[in-house]
Amino acid sequence: MMEARGSSAEVLLQRPWLPVGISGCQLLTKSWFGETAYHVLLTDMHCVWEERMDAASIQQRSQELNRRLRAPVKAFFSHLCEVVQPCLTGSDGRVDGEAQISLTRQEDGDISMKLKSELAGLPFYWEFHCTPAPVTVVCAQLVRPLLAMSHLLQRQVEQLGGLLVRKDAEIQDFRENGATLSRERLQTDVFEEQTYREDFMSKALPQLCSEHQDALGFSDDLQHLYAAIVAHGNTRKRKRSEEDRPPAEEPDLASSLGGSISSDSGEVGEQSPDTQVTAAGAKMADRPTVKQSLRVTSEPAERPSSKPKKKKVGLFR
Repeated sequence: MMEARGSSAEVLLQRPWLPVGISGCQLLTKSWFGETAYHVLLTDMHCVWEERMDAASIQQRSQELNRRLRAPVKAFFSHLCEVVQPCLTGSDGRVDGEAQISLTRQEDGDISMKLKSELAGLPFYWEFHCTPAPVTVVCAQLVRPLLAMSHLLQRQVEQLGGLLVRKDAEIQDFRENGATLSRERLQTDVFEEQTYREDFMSKALPQLCSEHQDALGFSDDLQHLYAAIVAHGNTRKRKRSEEDRPPAEEPDLASSLGGSISSDSGEVGEQSPDTQVTAAGAKMADRPTVKQSLRVTSEPAERPSSKPKKKKVGLFR
């Protein structure tokens, strides 16, 4: 479940927020459906709700809602995805003539979405029990991307303002050198950023608040901008994790293999010939004792006792 949660959060972050209308409620939704798991996010800009379900939880809820259903999750989960995904991507809540979805706000602040469809000629029921999402999820999925979008759009406005100033200077240079317009309707006023900003706010802001106060969603350009910002953030996060990862330690062959050999050879090299002969004799004298001790300890290791044990413990017994 932890692995599914991590992967679903990463994939869900790359999904756009889509406007939907269910039971008269205007919402923004995000959803991810895996093989036998899903993660759904809903918001009305007053609260954000979510539900995460794995295979075991889906199996339990399906038995509670459909008493006659005895199929495993993989057998009916594809049907659930086909029915509910259009409802969470901008349709009016009706996939076809048989499937329908409704939304209910609970007194405790939760949201319940009930789905009714037909599976193999029998009614199939499903419910989404969405609870308020944690602050970390809201910040990751909504707040941080929106702040990044606003900063990026502000930089774009500043660059466009600077471009207009340079264009005015270019036009003024043409005029000073005798250039004239062939049509007077093409003439424009000199761009002044402060004047333009004040005029824009006085006209556009009241219109936006009065006409689109309840409108939710992003245009296609904003959807592409959201996706680009999220993808760039994931790339930076991946690079940062690779940089912070410690390099793999290579085995020290000199210390593990040659350390004792080099020290022994060094000691032998420093000894005199007589000392070497005496040491060799001592080693020869001690050799039978070492062989006897090795025989006692090595016989269990050389005896092929592990093979009969593997034959006794079979996979199909």
